Amino acid sequence: MILSSIEISHDVEAVQVPQLMELFASTWWATRRTESETCGILAGSDVVVTAIDRASGRLVGFARVLTDATYLAIILDVIVAPDVRGAGVGAMIIEAALGHPRVADVKSIELVCQPDLIAFYRRWGFTDQVGQSRLMRRTADPSLIGES
Repeated sequence: MILSSIEISHDVEAVQVPQLMELFASTWWATRRTESETCGILAGSDVVVTAIDRASGRLVGFARVLTDATYLAIILDVIVAPDVRGAGVGAMIIEAALGHPRVADVKSIELVCQPDLIAFYRRWGFTDQVGQSRLMRRTADPSLIGES
């Protein structure tokens, strides 16, 4: 895949939900999401980033952001299709999320990632050194706490 064939968009109305469902199915944390839940996720997100292969029209990457546009933004659901990982699509998505007007000047931008992706996110100044802070979670989804 050539990165010049990737189009980045923030147009939530243009997101093809069936294609997004395919991306969600490629992850361990979002595989059980329904179309109805996915529509709710899209409607409730402040910023959506999609990466589309122009040649095929295929959605190959996605992320979303929740933000107050001043103090805090949280980047969620950064997903790149398995067959194009390592080609730079993820970097394009993060650049687009961080450069969005509702995110660019936010004082604190956070995300949660697996240990093998820490080095990837460090390129943009993210750190796993968060002082005494500790992630806490209340969830009805057992896959998010290591249960099946």
